[in-house]
Amino acid sequence: MFGISFPELLLVGLVALLVLGPERLPGAARTAGLWVGRLKRSFNAIKQEVEREIGADEIRRQLHNEHILSLEQEARKIFTPTQQEPTPVQPVEPVVEQTIHAPAAEPAPVVAAPPVEPVTPAAAPVAPAPHDPTLPPRAP
Repeated sequence: MFGISFPELLLVGLVALLVLGPERLPGAARTAGLWVGRLKRSFNAIKQEVEREIGADEIRRQLHNEHILSLEQEARKIFTPTQQEPTPVQPVEPVVEQTIHAPAAEPAPVVAAPPVEPVTPAAAPVAPAPHDPTLPPRAP
């Protein structure tokens, strides 16, 4: 971890034995071990929190990018010109006057069908195009 080799650790142990003595050395070693454990746990906790924050930032960035892409797609749908095919006009059959033949004794009255107005494209109901962006999306 810090580049300390076994001979260096052995030298530190001998100096500690000489300075503290054989009675206090086990308690000092235990205390040093507890402090090293606490430092490792705190460094690991800090490391995990930083990794969690980095992961959260990455997720936020991805969500933001997805939101921008969806807005871009909506804008493309709105601003692209849609070509609507003209609706075909049904031809109107001409009105034919029908005469009813009665017996020869009486003249037959002439009965005409009521006049039919021609259908113009403005008056005909127009079905919306299947790709009309003004309509809500359909379920598949």
